[in-house]
Amino acid sequence: MTSLDEKATILSEALPYILKYKEKIIVVKYGGNAMIDENLKALVMKDVVMLTSLGMKVVLVHGGGPEISGMLKKVGKESKFVNGLRVTDSETVDIVTQVLAGKVNKNLVKEINLAGGNAIGLSGLDSGLIEAEPLKPELGFVGNIVNINPDVIHDLLDMGYIPVISTVGYDKDGNVYNINADTAAARIAGALNAEKFIAMTDIKGVLKDKNDDSTLMKYINVSELKQLAMEGIIDGGMIPKVECCVEARRRGVKYVVIIDGRIPHSILIEMLTDDGAGTEFK
Repeated sequence: MTSLDEKATILSEALPYILKYKEKIIVVKYGGNAMIDENLKALVMKDVVMLTSLGMKVVLVHGGGPEISGMLKKVGKESKFVNGLRVTDSETVDIVTQVLAGKVNKNLVKEINLAGGNAIGLSGLDSGLIEAEPLKPELGFVGNIVNINPDVIHDLLDMGYIPVISTVGYDKDGNVYNINADTAAARIAGALNAEKFIAMTDIKGVLKDKNDDSTLMKYINVSELKQLAMEGIIDGGMIPKVECCVEARRRGVKYVVIIDGRIPHSILIEMLTDDGAGTEFK
């Protein structure tokens, strides 16, 4: 049990951060185990509602890879990947849109509203939010982001809503594209001039030793990343996560961090405590 003195200390520690981030835009890229595990999902939605109630403007950008793979399996369509990106033909992009902009997005909206928030679901198709073009011909309808139009997000935030965004986009000819959620979240954070970008992952953060959580690197300067990659500290699935964080920093986001979405209330720990919850990119 936490003593009354400990509770008072926790609350007093949070106050400077509440004041620091009040009225500031916080973009959370949501995915991984925190999205699959129903208990963790409920906690994340409650945390988002709490931060909003404290005066922060939270934007939730989500993926949905496992749900897409599950639906493709149901319809008898094989999932194919090239360098971690899903090959997306015309039939697959229809399923991606149905799953991401439909089932997954509206489920998250529902969970936030049940937790006491006021969420509205969007996709990159709404109000020209994400303009895209083909990333590579061999990937089909996988998109490269051409432009982010954040006006509709600003409007919703100003009205007190929590925007929940699925990452499909379209081009000037009306073709729809599947967009990598990490990449889209970083670009959205930059376009919004967000104060902070939080990327939720399935590991503690960037580790010097992948098998030892105690080797977490609390801070990394962007200039160190090339050397860390050469040393093998950043490799595999961590590469795209780190790249999206670098993109967010490059586009002017002041605070950028990778946190462990498997830890209950990791968002609150990161936002409201001195220690934080992951690896921050300077």
